[in-house]
Amino acid sequence: MQEIKVLQTSPDIVVALSGEIAAENADEFYAEIRSLYDRKPADITFDCDKLSFIDSTTLGTFVKLLKCVKTDGHSLRLKRLQPRLKKLFVICALDTIMEIEA
Repeated sequence: MQEIKVLQTSPDIVVALSGEIAAENADEFYAEIRSLYDRKPADITFDCDKLSFIDSTTLGTFVKLLKCVKTDGHSLRLKRLQPRLKKLFVICALDTIMEIEA
């Protein structure tokens, strides 16, 4: 189960993620973030401190969101990823196309 908590929407969008985001809820995650972004396009920061699990579908969802925001000249940032989750982004070389903070 996932939880998406919007921390701020201006000037940037900041969202805290917790729980698990996987194939069964990745579409819902994408739709919620995309709806938030479409209302007021801005840079997006995901606080992933309490995010416990992601799968390959979720990695693809982050890439899809990145393409959307970059097209508009904005950025997508992940911060406070658990080391084992950060490793997934590094293995897939996604750390070279999106900002990942400690």
